[in-house]
Amino acid sequence: MSYKDFINNFSLTPVGQWMVKTFAARVDPTIYKFTGGRFTMSGPLTIPQLTLTTVGRKSGKERTVQLGYTEDGDDVLVIASNFGGANHPAWSYNLDANPDAKIRLGPEKKDVVALRLTDSEKAILWPRITGTIPQNKSYVKRTDRNIKVYRLTAA
Repeated sequence: MSYKDFINNFSLTPVGQWMVKTFAARVDPTIYKFTGGRFTMSGPLTIPQLTLTTVGRKSGKERTVQLGYTEDGDDVLVIASNFGGANHPAWSYNLDANPDAKIRLGPEKKDVVALRLTDSEKAILWPRITGTIPQNKSYVKRTDRNIKVYRLTAA
C-alpha cells in the first residue's frame, strides 16, 4: 500500500477522522502556508489542497480552513462534506452569505467568488471530484443531507 493510500484510508477511520477534526483542522493551514502548500500534519499532500478564507456571516471575522479541491478548468471545486456529518460546515454558510473569499493554492493567493453548484451540475462533476478526493465516496454515504459543492472562480 502506498503512503497516499494509507493516509487517505486512515482519514476515513474513526481515529483518523478524530485526528483531522481535532488537530489537523487547526494546524494544517499554518503548516501548509509555511511550506508553500507542500506539507500538512500528515506529511506530503495526498490530495490537492488549498486554504479557503471566508468572512464569518455572524462575526464578520476572517475564517480560514484547509480543504481538498478538484480542478475544473481555471476554477476549483470545494466540497462541503464535513466528513459526512449531519450538518454543513460553517465555511459553507459563510460562502452562502458572502461569496467573496480568498484561497491559497501552494504559495499563490487569489481572490475568488464562490458559486454553489446545482444538483445537476454536481452530478456531472461528481465522478471527477471522487477521483481526486476519494474520501467523498464514503462521506456521501454517511449523511442524508445534500452535500454542497462550490465553484471558486478568480475574482
